[in-house]
Amino acid sequence: MTIKEVSEKYGITQATLRYYERVGMIPPVTRTTGNVRNYQESDLGWVELAKCLRNAGLTVEAMTEYVRLDQKGRQTIPDRHRLLVEQREILLKRREQIDQAMERLNHKIDGYEEGLRTGVLPWEKNER
Repeated sequence: MTIKEVSEKYGITQATLRYYERVGMIPPVTRTTGNVRNYQESDLGWVELAKCLRNAGLTVEAMTEYVRLDQKGRQTIPDRHRLLVEQREILLKRREQIDQAMERLNHKIDGYEEGLRTGVLPWEKNER
């Protein structure tokens, strides 16, 4: 697939795909004899992983480290496992923070909806 096709398929700009490759968030993409990017299934797998992990909030540094370790071979399996476990812990903490923020927002939204129905916000009732 061309970079344009991959860009359209995954909703990622061509510049972002080039960036992912340049900084090492994905391994070097297969090239034609004319040095044009020619994404193969294995390349697409890396693009999907990069998009998924970035959407989850993983840092560029963590992703490049994972790719670097993967490129070194099977002997890095323990290190890759450790890296992913650490990233999962970071994401779990972030999800907890997001859940707490959602609870707070939902509470405030419920209060405003009550205020719209009754003309009085719940937290104003104690002031009257």
